[in-house]
Amino acid sequence: MADHHAHPDRSPRPTGRPSPEAATEGAAAADAFRELLRGLRVWDCELPSFDPGQAPAEPLPLFRRWLREAAEAGVPEPHTMTLATADEAGDPSVRTLMLHDADERGWHFGTHRGSRKGRELAARPRAALGFYWAAVGRQVRIRGTVTAAGPEESAADLHHRSTGALAAALVGRQSEVLGSTEELARASDAAWERARREPDAPVPSWTLYVLRADEVEFFQGDARRRHVRLNYHRTEGGWERELLWP
Repeated sequence: MADHHAHPDRSPRPTGRPSPEAATEGAAAADAFRELLRGLRVWDCELPSFDPGQAPAEPLPLFRRWLREAAEAGVPEPHTMTLATADEAGDPSVRTLMLHDADERGWHFGTHRGSRKGRELAARPRAALGFYWAAVGRQVRIRGTVTAAGPEESAADLHHRSTGALAAALVGRQSEVLGSTEELARASDAAWERARREPDAPVPSWTLYVLRADEVEFFQGDARRRHVRLNYHRTEGGWERELLWP
């Protein structure tokens, strides 16, 4: 005889389909996030002016001046930059790291050869850099060819940096899969002790890279959106300048 008092079907909902309550909560969260983005202010302050007619014939002096002015304006870590690379298939990667120098050779940065960016630069030695200094409404975009410095220059670059930088380099294994945070803590503690004990400890995989720019664009933001964009591009005879529409 059938049980007329059986409980209603309580089988689980099909996977991949949120409940009506979850869908409503998700829609509300999405709306709140959009409202947050729309309410954020951009350049709600007085920005410096930029007269491209007074810009130097080459980009390096202007870049150095802009970075110094960003530091003087209170921009935290103005030497941080984004580095974009691509693998053999053309899939891009981007990350934030520190600028080590900028001279007539190009823009300098360091990493392990075996890291993702090191492997990608070995496969495709082209990259792009981006600097953004919100307090002054400025950004600089750089694109060019990357070469690896030799072991002596790479070692000198590392050992001119902080104890923490050396310790991080001694840990190594950058971009590899990490088993646990405890494993990282043990390796980091050991690396810190060695970095203090041996300030000249060798890290053979550490490599200094130099990006020789083909293009350098300077962007000065404007609250009325009349941005100034000055682009330098390298030719056989040197640098040429051109203005770009915002």
